[in-house]
Amino acid sequence: MVSRRRRDVVVMASTVAGKRPAGQAPTTLDAMAYELSDSITIAASPAEVFDLVSDITRTGEWSAQCYNAEWNDAAATDPAARGVGATFTGHNRTEDREWSTVSEVVVCEPGREFSWQVTSSGTVWGYRLEPVNRRDDATVLTEFTRFTEQGEAFFVEKYGEDAAAQEADRQDAATYGITETLHTLRSLVEG
Repeated sequence: MVSRRRRDVVVMASTVAGKRPAGQAPTTLDAMAYELSDSITIAASPAEVFDLVSDITRTGEWSAQCYNAEWNDAAATDPAARGVGATFTGHNRTEDREWSTVSEVVVCEPGREFSWQVTSSGTVWGYRLEPVNRRDDATVLTEFTRFTEQGEAFFVEKYGEDAAAQEADRQDAATYGITETLHTLRSLVEG
């Protein structure tokens, strides 16, 4: 078993140079855009790992927040319709609340990347996969989330002056959740 693990947190905004402390809200709305990611090595081929992470109906087995997801429209009955443009509904919960979101698949490259955009907030979530070696027996799996300018506008409209604090809470939860999710995925694949 390969145990390489790496973690990257990137805050993407001209007004912020690096990761802000947990719980500290950005000082301007421009500072709300960011990408978070974490990676783990899994002893399985990229194709095998991709098959798992792209099966959104199994998300509840590994996600810290999304306990159930189902395909919408044609994708619900036709696996061939589950590529870019397919939509699904994810059902989420935390200690404080429960909600559902509709997402659209934006990248579906078998063995390389599976990602989706939450339609209400514009937040992008996904998985990138890289083979560790030519034997194709291990994969570096990276889970990422990207909070965009569309997300900023959504949060400002929904939360007003509390938008930055609400976003900070979501960023903290994502940072923890990504790491937990990756470890659970590795356990599922490796047994």
